[in-house]
Amino acid sequence: MLIKEQGDQAGTGVSEEILYRIDIPANRYDLLCLEGLVNGILVFQGKREPPVYKTTKYEDCNSLHLTPATAQIRPYAVAAVLKGVSFTKESYDSFIDLQDKLHQNICRKRTLVAIGTHDLDTIQGPFVYDALPPNELKFKALNQIKELTASELMELYSSHAQLKQYLNIIKDSPVYPVIKDKNGVVLSMPPIINGDHSKITLNTKNVFIECTATDLTKAIIVLDTIVCMFSEYCANKYEVQQCKVFAPDGTYELYPQMQYREELVNVDKANGYIGISESGSQLATFLSRMCLSATCDRDALRVRVPPTRHDVIHACDLYEDIAIAYGYNRIPRVAARGAAAGAQCALSKLSEQLRHECARAGYTEALTFTLCSRDDIASKLGLKIEDVPAVHISNPKTLEFQVVRTVLLPGLLKTLAANKKMPLPLKLFEISDVVIKDETAETGARNERRVCAVYCGRAAGFQYVHGLLDRVCAMLRLPWHQELGYYLRQCEDPAYFPGRCAEVTLQGRVIGKIGVIHPNVLTAFELTNPCSAVEINIEPFV
Repeated sequence: MLIKEQGDQAGTGVSEEILYRIDIPANRYDLLCLEGLVNGILVFQGKREPPVYKTTKYEDCNSLHLTPATAQIRPYAVAAVLKGVSFTKESYDSFIDLQDKLHQNICRKRTLVAIGTHDLDTIQGPFVYDALPPNELKFKALNQIKELTASELMELYSSHAQLKQYLNIIKDSPVYPVIKDKNGVVLSMPPIINGDHSKITLNTKNVFIECTATDLTKAIIVLDTIVCMFSEYCANKYEVQQCKVFAPDGTYELYPQMQYREELVNVDKANGYIGISESGSQLATFLSRMCLSATCDRDALRVRVPPTRHDVIHACDLYEDIAIAYGYNRIPRVAARGAAAGAQCALSKLSEQLRHECARAGYTEALTFTLCSRDDIASKLGLKIEDVPAVHISNPKTLEFQVVRTVLLPGLLKTLAANKKMPLPLKLFEISDVVIKDETAETGARNERRVCAVYCGRAAGFQYVHGLLDRVCAMLRLPWHQELGYYLRQCEDPAYFPGRCAEVTLQGRVIGKIGVIHPNVLTAFELTNPCSAVEINIEPFV
């Protein structure tokens, strides 16, 4: 591997031990560690029955209490206890490795869930999950030699290779999350670092696991996965002790939930969807090989989904597991029952034809960003953003991508501004979708296909964009008529010069605008030459 990546010299002195690279589906969290993978293989081969996971009664001393302050930053927490654990060097490394993989996978780099594991014998419950100002939080972090405040730790870890990527999750918050025991000993400051006092070693026998989260469902999945995978090292195999987790209002829930649930699957449907013909008992065997205990009840399969298989959310997932156990390569290939001929969508076909016509008229096609800034579609065009039916991005990463465009014109004007050195005149067009906020639409917004053309030269050149509009309508066999064809009707728009703007109507319905761009708009887009533009909706032509 090293020779392939770094050259011939890199492989000198490297172990010749064979390494196996195994691709795991992103939703199979139970296969992310060696324990889960080995268990899955042995069950698949029929050498082992699927484990049966159990929960034991909680102890009040191990309860976790949430304070109201946590709602400001990470409002959810879950917890569990593994009793009588026997760690070896290999199982300990696997335990840590699984946490890292879950953090990168379902936890989305600790933004959704952060996992903390602690030696229960070094701390005393009940535990408190609180949120404190950074300067009030001081403790000895994992592998540190002295106590530091949260602010000092953030500064220290700003250059840490692994931890610096997580600092921004809480850095700008007025309070930082913290978990303490009844004596005030800090267990962890999620999602950054655990405390050194409760760190796990090879001699640890009882493990307290806590997960803080912004998404409770993800936290439940993560906790179930960890305790199921490593409960096999407990004194009583596959047994996990539940914890009481008290909400700020005093109510409590028991975690981990470790819920088994039953699903019913129709045998004929399963065979039909996959394309095989197997008996119900055989399909039940296939599911059992995938760690899904199943029995056949006449024409239905009764499937017991364990807490390790949170990826099973629908009957389709069970059909998929049957197909995997059966073997994709064994499924017979058959010709499709129905023959269908594909055809280009009418709107796409029209768009392609109009592109050719605009190009023949001497215009160059541009392809601009669908997202733009609020100013591009509002203040720069002389409008207020409140009056624009725009779809806003909830968490824009840059000022350039705040909303979905409602008109094509700003994109072409920005393209002109970026090409000032090109010889005049510049003639650009674009045929693309805009998105309009629409309360009557199923999604609250609708797409609209438009064509927009801009002429930029020594003079405004209104006749050129008017000529393009006439050419397009001529190719669409539309007469110049107020009721039966297309027509221009004077209007006022702050984006266009007063008295030099018109609505384009089709059989009396407004489909767009044409006119000379207002000097204020040209200044806003840093243009010095006069421009004319036309923009129309082409969907009514289909």
